[in-house]
Amino acid sequence: MLFTPPFRGFFLGRTVSLLGSSMAPVALAFAVLDASGRLTDLGVVLAAQMVPQLALLLVGGAVADRMSRRVVLVVTNLGAGVVQGLVAAVLLTGQYRPAVVAGLAFVLGAIEAFASPALRGIVPELVREDDLQKATAVLASARNAVKIAGPAAAGLLVAGAGPGWAIAADALSFLVAAAFLARLPPRTVVPAARRRLLADVRAGWVEFRRIPWVWPMALSYCAINLVNTGPWLVLGPSLTKERDGEAAWGLVLGVRAVGLLVMSVVVVRLVVRHPLRVGTVAGAAGAAGLLALGLGFGTTWSAVCAFVAGLGFAVSGILWETSLQRHVPREALSRVASHDDLLSYAAIPLSQLLVGPAAAVWGGATVALWAGVLFVVAALAPLAVKPVRNLGVHAAGGSRESNSLNGANDCR
Repeated sequence: MLFTPPFRGFFLGRTVSLLGSSMAPVALAFAVLDASGRLTDLGVVLAAQMVPQLALLLVGGAVADRMSRRVVLVVTNLGAGVVQGLVAAVLLTGQYRPAVVAGLAFVLGAIEAFASPALRGIVPELVREDDLQKATAVLASARNAVKIAGPAAAGLLVAGAGPGWAIAADALSFLVAAAFLARLPPRTVVPAARRRLLADVRAGWVEFRRIPWVWPMALSYCAINLVNTGPWLVLGPSLTKERDGEAAWGLVLGVRAVGLLVMSVVVVRLVVRHPLRVGTVAGAAGAAGLLALGLGFGTTWSAVCAFVAGLGFAVSGILWETSLQRHVPREALSRVASHDDLLSYAAIPLSQLLVGPAAAVWGGATVALWAGVLFVVAALAPLAVKPVRNLGVHAAGGSRESNSLNGANDCR
């Protein structure tokens, strides 16, 4: 049964935290813009949060594999709650200073670098292997549901009480999540012989390269983020506004979110023999939204394509996450996941920086169209690698519990 007490507690804590976090970007944007009126300030705050997250991700992965992931998650949620509480206090007391808010965002980004690998590594400790796909799909359903409800709730709270109170709600959500997570069982996997932290980071890199299906998929997702994030987030609003007005883009985003939610619910019961084979093909459908922008589709067909893209993203993401949880040794899972995260996250700001100059040279629609084509190529490219095509549901020969990280001389 999936909803045993450990997973139920994790699910409730994670859902509460996600709801608060989905409100924070909307509230923070309004707070900074209301206080200073300068877009540059908002950009500095967002960058201040991203930089330490990228810089410390690999260290965070090593820490999550060395320690109890429950402890890491409780500490990081408490820390994030305190930081967001301070941000809320600064805003509610009218003491806004760009440097103060950026500094707190920097601390929050550092905390997230430790939380993310622990989150990706803890689920196999809470459910049976046969329930991993269901658990991942249920968590994805909650995440996609709050993506719809959270920003709407934030908008109402910001309009009715002010952005500071929405940030305060996010702070409270972290503290509530910490209370749920504190009730999780202790670590069930004994870590390998203790080494220096940097040696564990290097060992994680060795494990990441060693598994023949992990790095091709990680590189694929990196390339997808590079060609998708900037064009979708930057060109999407501008091209849609030119053709059908501002409301059209909101509709497209809403329908895309519905596609994510619908498919994440469906995948709970989906039986797949070769998850990466199915996930890569489904992931190529994520390009549909970009192709619609590039081909100049109207609102109706753009929304249909966005819905299809949402379906594809959901299948691809859930099957990828489940594959990692099933086949990567638990004592190395957080480190392998941190390398995956680093590749994905690093491509996002680069994509956002490149899309503007590219659109200035070739035009927004042309860039969106070719980005969509490259998206399909990047999504399908891992199928050329035999271990990706042939990865099954169950690990062969019990390999999940033994790996090169157990050797004393080995340097994920």
